[in-house]
Amino acid sequence: MKYVQTTCPYCGTGCSFNLVVADGKLTGVAPYHRSPVNEGKVCPKGTYAHEFVGSPDRLKTPLIKKDGKFVAATWDEAYDLIAKKFKSYKPEEMACLSSARVSNEENYLMQKFARAVLKTPHVDHCARLCHASTVVGLAGAFGSGAMTQSIGDIADAKCVFIIGSNTFEQHPLIGRRVMQAKMKGAKLIYADPRLTATGKQADLFLPFYSGADVAIFNGLMQQIIRNGWENKEFIEKRTKDFDKLKAVVMKPEYSLDNVAKISGIPAKDLATAAEWIAKSGATAILYSMGITQHTTGVDNVKSVANIQMLTGNLGRPGTGVCALRGQNNVQGACDMGALPNVYSGYQAVIVPDNKKKMTDAWGTELAEGKVGYTVTDMINILADKPGTLKCLYIMGENPMLSDPDLHHVEKGLRNLEFLVVQDIFLTETAELANVVLPAACYAEKDGTQTSTERRVQRWRKAVNPPGQAKADWQIFGELAAKMGFAKQFPYKSAEEVFVEVAKVTPSYAGMSYARLEKPEALHWPCPTADHPGTPILHKEKFAHPDGLGVFTPLEWKPAAEVPDKDYPLILTTGRCIWQWHTGTMTRRSVSLESEAPTGWIEINPEDANALGIKDKEKVRAVTRRGQVEVPARVTKDIKKGVTFMPFHYKECAANVLTNNALDPVAKIPEFKACAVRIEKLPEVKK
Repeated sequence: MKYVQTTCPYCGTGCSFNLVVADGKLTGVAPYHRSPVNEGKVCPKGTYAHEFVGSPDRLKTPLIKKDGKFVAATWDEAYDLIAKKFKSYKPEEMACLSSARVSNEENYLMQKFARAVLKTPHVDHCARLCHASTVVGLAGAFGSGAMTQSIGDIADAKCVFIIGSNTFEQHPLIGRRVMQAKMKGAKLIYADPRLTATGKQADLFLPFYSGADVAIFNGLMQQIIRNGWENKEFIEKRTKDFDKLKAVVMKPEYSLDNVAKISGIPAKDLATAAEWIAKSGATAILYSMGITQHTTGVDNVKSVANIQMLTGNLGRPGTGVCALRGQNNVQGACDMGALPNVYSGYQAVIVPDNKKKMTDAWGTELAEGKVGYTVTDMINILADKPGTLKCLYIMGENPMLSDPDLHHVEKGLRNLEFLVVQDIFLTETAELANVVLPAACYAEKDGTQTSTERRVQRWRKAVNPPGQAKADWQIFGELAAKMGFAKQFPYKSAEEVFVEVAKVTPSYAGMSYARLEKPEALHWPCPTADHPGTPILHKEKFAHPDGLGVFTPLEWKPAAEVPDKDYPLILTTGRCIWQWHTGTMTRRSVSLESEAPTGWIEINPEDANALGIKDKEKVRAVTRRGQVEVPARVTKDIKKGVTFMPFHYKECAANVLTNNALDPVAKIPEFKACAVRIEKLPEVKK
């Protein structure tokens, strides 16, 4: 029996625990107390993070589809077919989807494989669907698109403002830090259409209509400026364009009374929130996809940055913009360049010097130095312009449940000539593939992942993968060799890949596996081998060349689709504590699945009464894109006029309903607001 310390494969918090191995089999999870992130505590998903690993339906051998059915194949047969097909397409006809669920090393190799082997610029991953607006918005404001603080800093806040995040369910161990701050006297403000588990701990709850975020922030900032509560010294020394911001937020339409009409939040509560945020001395703002997944996602993120610069709540413990990543390695996948516009370390592909640096490092010509397609571009092109993209290589992604407007997604994927899916299970997406490659999961390989606070931590192999399954990094090396690029993919271990990452990625340059052995690991940027890492960003200056933060004046815009007489309610979506993302792992955990075995739609009692709908009654939810039948959960904990569905469940998939309208800059879809109607189902005669 042995304990193997590793990092949780679920949300972006980055908790550590021990995997318990007996006779070569994974049997449980035990506490690892030395982690500064979770100090031995874990949430329910972490507690049962071993259960899916040994699931009997793990992929164990490569599969090739023949006459519409999968047949088992050898690795050589699968590689030969893939290499032959890949070589038959032009670079512009191919695209790759990387994954927020695999290691840094594997994300790095996926984007390297796309650019160096396939010569295609079209590579992206699911950050496009969750935090693309954070990367764009915070980079615009601060020069760096990441969470500014450490998780531990949250406990030192005097005021915590949570908006667009049900932290206690989505990131429970970050919720623990919020409660530590509250126990020390901090005020907790919670803004959300639902009174969630997080909201029930708040000192001030602000229920609002999804899509009102910019109006809310502008109203708060107007109130702060009217009362002279802004941090004048910080604004003068550390920022620019304050006058431009002021000219917009001081408009009559952002008075508290008018914002109350737009948002549904009482004006007196907005006034209280503004005073607490501005006068606390240390306010931290926590947000997640409730802010980012909008057609105004970038504007929402920049609004968060605006109010924190206005009040000087940056660069100190207990302050900051805490963008909470929903998946274990969405931060790392972005850092590694699994994006269409940057190489690793956010080095722009359109800068010739950056392309030359990577060409020299990789020893081969690369894809054209232009910005490739995003995930959302790929799906739209596949569905609406058949024949433009012909071949797609997907690692660890399941767009058939995770993307908006699933009928549109399926139409696009079925238009492909050749689809390769590399995963641990035969997902809904893998079922559409021509070739499926069986991968190892987090417990079966070494590697690193980067948490929401930019902390780079180790995975350690505890058990062997099932059957013939292989680590993703190994698959890339073997497939690249089949295609004539063995020299560019010579790796014998994940550590060898990380050594290359550090060489070409400035923010990781000082990192090594040896340095990451310490329980506290390292936060990027860590530019040299003697650098201690950077838990808090922007202490003295921002990451722009002139060191100044940039205010952005923003006008409120409604959601792309608002309620009308045919679709009179707002639908928003999210997660629950027992399930995770598309359920591929959690729904194969007996303990987790038993707690929340199917989805639901929350509806306010007044709305339910008007429709004659009772609690637990199955109803039909209908939008302009499709319909699903789902049990109703009638609860006063959701705002009148708003409905909510978790998106984990294929049998009542919320993303059949959601809108694929995009933020014009980040290209992120509007998962969090669309128009819906709820219908009673006809009674079945007995």
